[in-house]
Amino acid sequence: MEPKKLPQHWLRLVGILPLLFFVAQTVHYWRINELGNLLWMCNVGNLMFAIGLFFWIRRLMLVAIIWTIPGLLIWILYVVLAWGSFFSSFLAHVGGLVVGMFVLRQIGMDRLTWLYAFAWYLAIQLLSRLITAPNLNVNLAHSIQPGWDHAFGAYWQFWIVLTLAVGFSLFGLDLALRRVWPGNDR
Repeated sequence: MEPKKLPQHWLRLVGILPLLFFVAQTVHYWRINELGNLLWMCNVGNLMFAIGLFFWIRRLMLVAIIWTIPGLLIWILYVVLAWGSFFSSFLAHVGGLVVGMFVLRQIGMDRLTWLYAFAWYLAIQLLSRLITAPNLNVNLAHSIQPGWDHAFGAYWQFWIVLTLAVGFSLFGLDLALRRVWPGNDR
């Protein structure tokens, strides 16, 4: 059964939610003096999602939405299980995914979203390497993820495997999401 489509102006208002998720994370990281952590894909993804919704830039919405899935999994594995969670982080990851799936149901997934999401990943990872502190290792842009150092002799090896895994994962997610919620480019 086809979901009832909301008018575009109502969907634009939904952009308030990911913007609030980003603002909550900003306040949290400002309080602990770690604003560099805002550049994690999940955090900046909420901001990009909000901008995409407000200005109805479908490609921005789709790129942000596709990233909510690996973002949630990575957050659970490497943050929640290791250190627990806090409210703004829960909002950014779980809230971002819920809003993303709601919007995706309304707009559908397009082909090549994975490619745009991959390019965005490379750009944000480069930006993370250039402007964030190495000790934060935002988007794994500076060093091997702890626990994986036994499998790789050098960061460049880790980076190549990580980049390939990201590309294949995004491609697979794009295929799966298009099967469930096909876009206009069927």
